[in-house]
Amino acid sequence: MQRLLIILGILLVLMGIAWPWLSKLPLGRLPGDIVIERENFRLYFPLTTGLVVSLFLSLLWWWFRK
Repeated sequence: MQRLLIILGILLVLMGIAWPWLSKLPLGRLPGDIVIERENFRLYFPLTTGLVVSLFLSLLWWWFRK
């Protein structure tokens, strides 16, 4: 458990440092992300972004477990 928390902490720090570059990635604006805009309503459903992030995390988890 301690090892997991240390790794998660290091990953959070690295993501914080890399945030200016990460924010330029097109995540959240991919084809397949659903956006419905009306007068007083906005629905945003990042379907494709969620699938890409899930695939990346699954591959990362598989790689660490191997």
